[in-house]
Amino acid sequence: MSAARGSAPAAEDRVRGAWLVFAVGALAYVVTVANRTSLAAAGLEAQERYAIGAGALSSFAVLQFLVYAALQVPVGVLIDRWGPRRLVVLGAATMGAGQLVLALSTQTWQAVLARVLVGAGDAATFTSVLRVVTNWFPPRRVPVMTQLVGLFGQLGQVFSFVPLVALLHGPGWTPAYAGIAAFSVLAAVLALLVLRDVPPGAPNPRSTRTARQVAADLRESLRQPGTRLGLWSHWATPFAGNAFAALWGYPFLVSGQGLSTGTAGALLTLYTVTAAGTGPLMGALVARHPLRRSWIVLSVVAAQAAVWALVLALPGPAPLPVLALLVVVIATGVPGSMIGFDYARTSNPAHRLGGATGLTNVMGFTATVVLVLAVGVVLDLQGAGSPATYSLDAFRLAFAVQFPLWGIGVAGILVSRRRTRELLARQGVVVPRMREAVRRDLAARRARQGAGPAD
Repeated sequence: MSAARGSAPAAEDRVRGAWLVFAVGALAYVVTVANRTSLAAAGLEAQERYAIGAGALSSFAVLQFLVYAALQVPVGVLIDRWGPRRLVVLGAATMGAGQLVLALSTQTWQAVLARVLVGAGDAATFTSVLRVVTNWFPPRRVPVMTQLVGLFGQLGQVFSFVPLVALLHGPGWTPAYAGIAAFSVLAAVLALLVLRDVPPGAPNPRSTRTARQVAADLRESLRQPGTRLGLWSHWATPFAGNAFAALWGYPFLVSGQGLSTGTAGALLTLYTVTAAGTGPLMGALVARHPLRRSWIVLSVVAAQAAVWALVLALPGPAPLPVLALLVVVIATGVPGSMIGFDYARTSNPAHRLGGATGLTNVMGFTATVVLVLAVGVVLDLQGAGSPATYSLDAFRLAFAVQFPLWGIGVAGILVSRRRTRELLARQGVVVPRMREAVRRDLAARRARQGAGPAD
């Protein structure tokens, strides 16, 4: 009895410690997303400050995302080797340095350097926080906790769309970006003081594998069809929302659709709220239907393509409710992309998880880079080189670039899903048809309610 009484407080302490660690990790990701999207609402101001066109502006975001994507696999390997805490601290400090450079910059090369630093710090944070969640929470809760990380991260977009815009239009460029730098340093300090790689007493899964062993692990991860299914899921779901929120949404709404800056800011805030609000729902669906994750991904992609087709096909500016529908639907790509990480988690052992997560994260941001750059180039080719010359017709052609990217992603998902199910069948796991799965789910729900499966 005394042992049982003694173990209960210890368990409670571990739960409290897990939530404290989660809170600091989530805060670090909030600051990260604020850094990532901090140029979105300042796109027009940036063009005026640096005297650049649409293509050059898009290159800022492209370079940032390229650095992010290029560092994902190295960061994943470093997480396996150093542990996630060090990477979170290093990432926040690097982003703070980048935003300070941007705050003081007056020339284009300085802004480029700033975005490189922000991209590098961003790359180190998200997968590190995901590893902290995996280490501290039981496997059955990881899908929901992963979505909660994404939910809190969306608060960073609210910061970049509301307070940052107010600071830009008030005190000005330098105080606005110096403020984000200060928040980044605060996140680094809190992570250093509070974050721990694993719970007290738990084995630390750090790896000291050689470069050859790491390369072999990455190859083995890619051989797993479940990993590839996660890669293509992360390719297809987030790029429309990322490009919209990170750079082109605000100019599209203001210059293309003719909305006021306040209305455009409200729609971008709606995007953030939706991305945050749908995260726990998707996490619960994934936890409840792990064999149906691909259907959730495909539904997200189909909805995004359909609503963009509607907006681009309208002869004039879209009605405000249609634009609201657009931002709501593309926002579901953020939690939808998290399903890719769940595939990586369930398809790889712990010592390969960092690299597999990094590979997955590369895909979504590679697609984002392609779209952000393509939109800027297509606008420039149509003569839309400055905010004053943006037109709705120019945006229509530019945003049509999304559809081939969705096509590539869906093809990858379908091929990888077939091979994943073939592997599961060889392991004795048969994925039932959708109709059968729905029937079983309804029967189980009736049984829990006391009606019995035969009613």
